[in-house]
Order: sequence, then C-alpha cells, then structure tokens
Amino acid sequence: MSADLGRKVWTSAPPRQRPFRVCDNKRTTRKGLTAATRQELLDKALEALVLSGALTLVLEEDGTTVESEEFFQLLEDDTCLMVLELGQSWSPRRSGVLSYGLGQEKPKHSKDIARITFDVYKQSPRDLFGSLNIKATFYGLYSLSCDIQGLGPKKILRELLRWASSLLQGLGHMLLGISSTLRRAVEGTERWQRQGRLKPY
Repeated sequence: MSADLGRKVWTSAPPRQRPFRVCDNKRTTRKGLTAATRQELLDKALEALVLSGALTLVLEEDGTTVESEEFFQLLEDDTCLMVLELGQSWSPRRSGVLSYGLGQEKPKHSKDIARITFDVYKQSPRDLFGSLNIKATFYGLYSLSCDIQGLGPKKILRELLRWASSLLQGLGHMLLGISSTLRRAVEGTERWQRQGRLKPY
C-alpha cells in the first residue's frame, strides 16, 4: 500500500498597484506612475525621470523622507512624491505656486469618490500669466484633465490690438451713420426752404 501526501502552499496575494505622482527636485518634470512597493516606485522613477545613482524618496509637500516600506504602504493613492539624487535636497514650492486642500482630515476607513487638483505653472519665463491644469480623478480609476494655456506678452498684445481694431471699426460705422443722418436732415431742411414751406429767420 502506498499513500500520497499532498501539501498545499498558500501564498499571499501580491500587493496591488497604486497610483502615485513623482517629480524631480526642481518640479519641472512630473510623471504618473503605479507601483506596489517603495522599491518598485523608485525603479520606475529612475527610468521615467531619467535619474541615476542612489535615490531618496520624500513627500513633495513637506520633504518627509519615505524610508521604510511600512510608511510607504500607509501613503494614500495619488500622493505627490519627490525623487532626489545623491547630493540633492528638498526645497519648498515657489511663492507663485498655490496649493489649496479641502477637508484635510477624513475618516480612516473612508474611500475617495473624487479628487480634483489644480496646478499653476509657466511654460516659459516670458509668459505674463501662468497656465492652469485641472485634473479630476473619480474612484481612483477614471480621470479627466483640462489644460488652460496662458498667453505670452506678444499674444496678449495681438489680442488687445485685434479687439481695439474691431471696436474702432464699429465706432467708425456708427459715426458714418450719424453723419449720413445729419446730412439728410440738413439737405431736407434746405429743400423745404427752397420750396417756400419754411420761412428763414
């Protein structure tokens, strides 16, 4: 007689992929990445941001270092992270960039239904007004994005001249109409005088 012994090995399910936003230390390049672990995010950021050497992961908003996997797993989805190369350090946002947060505190077991982010940036230092990027994410799966481009000084001057030209053209048509009406009134009065219907004073 023989007996077959079977052994089942239960393996834990791999952690799920979560969305994150990463940027370099100057905040000029931003990428949206998904990762399940801290090391996986660093590996993907290395390629996406074209970095090299030893990397450090910090929170973009205050520079808190994300050193352990346990702390990384506690981060919320779509958290903004900054990736620093050796010798680089975190710096706060410039004064021209504003960040507003509504409802800073929420229940621990709640789930986001929608999240809206506003990013103000400049494509060129010569731009008079910054550009605005609005991104809405629903249930962490579906996202919509709207990019409103700012205008440079030349484009703004061109638009102002175009509006001024249209305004002056309309004003010219109105003055021509008024002058034509006045001329007809004067000619009609002179005609009536010639016919003797009006007596000159």
